[in-house]
Amino acid sequence: MTVKLNHRHPLYSSVLPLPLAPIRVSSLRSSSSLSIQIRCCSPSTKSQKTPRSPSFFSFLTVIPDWSDAIKERGMRRQRSLYTSDNWREHRSSRRHFRHVISSLSSRVILSLVPPVFFFTAFATSVATYNFFVASGWAPPWLPLLRASPLPYQLTAPALALLLVFRTEASYGRYVEGRKTWARIMAGTTELAMSVIALKVTNESDYGIKKALLNYILAFPLALKCHVISNSNIYMELQGLLEKEDLEVVLSSKHRPRCIISFISQTLQILQMEEAKRNILEAKISCFHDGIGICEQLIGIPIPLSYTRLTSRFLVFWHITLPFILWDDCNWIVVPATFISAASLFCIEEVGVLIEEPFPMLALDDMLHQIQDGIQEVLTTENSIKGCIHAKRKEKFEFDSTNGWRGS
Repeated sequence: MTVKLNHRHPLYSSVLPLPLAPIRVSSLRSSSSLSIQIRCCSPSTKSQKTPRSPSFFSFLTVIPDWSDAIKERGMRRQRSLYTSDNWREHRSSRRHFRHVISSLSSRVILSLVPPVFFFTAFATSVATYNFFVASGWAPPWLPLLRASPLPYQLTAPALALLLVFRTEASYGRYVEGRKTWARIMAGTTELAMSVIALKVTNESDYGIKKALLNYILAFPLALKCHVISNSNIYMELQGLLEKEDLEVVLSSKHRPRCIISFISQTLQILQMEEAKRNILEAKISCFHDGIGICEQLIGIPIPLSYTRLTSRFLVFWHITLPFILWDDCNWIVVPATFISAASLFCIEEVGVLIEEPFPMLALDDMLHQIQDGIQEVLTTENSIKGCIHAKRKEKFEFDSTNGWRGS
């Protein structure tokens, strides 16, 4: 007798995790008992994925992935503000030689390796083919790959205008991002100085004032982490905010606006005249404007149709370039294509890199500069007050000895 049980039944699947073969119950004539044989099959080896050997297309992506990794590593590199020594080196007459020597470490040039290598190899293939055909070593029915240079003479101004407008639009975004952060830095400094100038009468207000200053300094740090990917906001804010405040900020979906809420509510608690409170709250508007502009620059790129048109124009231009130059250049078409691709794609690459402006700015140095300046003001505040009170006392004593007071 044979009984087949479905091994996919929930009872068996919950008790026996391994796939089971059908249970066969065989009746033995020599014995009155039944012998039940249960065969448990191990997982089929067919279900196990065998490692695939690298395909041809995976080899083709090695160089682009390498250049992209270099580019992204350069985007994460920390920029620094220029000093007098940097400007002296920047305008040095030896800068051209220094720039040529550093070409192999330039992320812009290394990111051009895939397209320049491809078009140079394609030009080499076309030159080799035409050489064999022109030398008679190829079958006579094969045509010579060449074309008139007239279409290139007509379309060259269009390509130049595309590259110029593309780079100019990207630079405009860079300038707007730089001006936006300049306004945010100025607003942070102005608000912090206004808070420092407030007079507190009791110890509790002094603690609130100190916390308010920390919130103000934390805002540009949170905004920087908001607009630059892979930023560690916990490391940036742990020295400014208390643990409870930091947990609230980290749990918020929009951390810069969360810190603005901390600033607004702290201003409501701090004891001051209502006119001064209104003035301080009005200064927070620059923070909201900065958030809006930064999010627009991050979320809205240059129209993609323009970027795609420029890229396609460059690709088709350099694919057909060996055919155009063969009659005049012959084998020189290979270095000519290399120089043309390296030059034009470099201009386009610079436009793409500065299209996202914030990684190009020295935000870390700017923020450290503001923090150091405000900390210095706090440190020297008592000394400055002591000097002013001493001068006031000397003035009072001088006026008293000359008969102006004490009559």
